Amino acid sequence: MTGLVESQQARPGDAVVSCDSPIGRLGLSICYDVRFPELYQVLAFEHKASILLVPSAFACKTGQAHWEILLRSRAIETQCYIIAAAQVGLHNSDGNRRKSWGNAMAIDPWGKIVAHCGCDSEKVAIFGIDSALIDTTRENMPIQAHRRPGIYRYGIGDSS
Repeated sequence: MTGLVESQQARPGDAVVSCDSPIGRLGLSICYDVRFPELYQVLAFEHKASILLVPSAFACKTGQAHWEILLRSRAIETQCYIIAAAQVGLHNSDGNRRKSWGNAMAIDPWGKIVAHCGCDSEKVAIFGIDSALIDTTRENMPIQAHRRPGIYRYGIGDSS
């Protein structure tokens, strides 16, 4: 296999992490986690997070193809804000030419991008968290109440 293989350079965590903050309950993750919707559902529905953090150093090829759509999907299916800080450009100048996609953004619980920094520049975006939007989105579409995790049988190591 060629290219970046993150699993050869980093070990996976062994716990789901959330914490309280002045802006609401935060669900913590990293960029590769965005490919595992069950993690975000546990953060939102069991840990009661309303804001999901996804710091990133996504590779350019997969970033261009998957980054935005995965983030928007996680926001919609959890009815949370997603805040995705992202490294952009070359990581260093010592011959390791690894380049990150960038494209930092924030997405509301309806899947709308509310802040966006682009792919080719170092920028900072400011946006507001509308807790009423979280509440009304969840009231109008009560997916948490309609979930059936006992039927879905997903979980770490569960192959049934």
